[in-house]
Amino acid sequence: MRIFVTWGSGEATTELSAFDAALYDAGIANYNLIPLSSVIPENSDIIVGKINRNKEDHGYRLYVVISRRIETSVGRKAVSGLGWLQKEGNGKGLFAEKEGNDEIVVKDMLEKILEDFQITREDEYERKEIKINSIECKEKPVCSVVCAVFKSEKW
Repeated sequence: MRIFVTWGSGEATTELSAFDAALYDAGIANYNLIPLSSVIPENSDIIVGKINRNKEDHGYRLYVVISRRIETSVGRKAVSGLGWLQKEGNGKGLFAEKEGNDEIVVKDMLEKILEDFQITREDEYERKEIKINSIECKEKPVCSVVCAVFKSEKW
């Protein structure tokens, strides 16, 4: 399975429309998002890079692990992040999501979460990655998303 990690930022007049703008920037605006918990199936390849599926599969279900943060206070940041562990060879692993107002704090918390995941499980995960995205609120509400996109399905 190919899982894409994409990200986006948006600014708009309302919190919901800022979220929509961030989804558009991430390339996944026209889907019905179905949130997943955190498990990466065996034989998965994670591809980090922005995608653009805004004109594909309008209204389909899209299975995702998503981190999102909305900010409305001028001068503060909306920071979202995903971290993941993955086994070399068979590709199975785990995602973790975290949001906040500071990139360093979000990254540190993701590091701690991934360390805890490793302690809880018997498997050794050799690969660890983190993707952080942020946007500063300058006037209007802003939203930051980082999203692991699994697959889309018709209704």
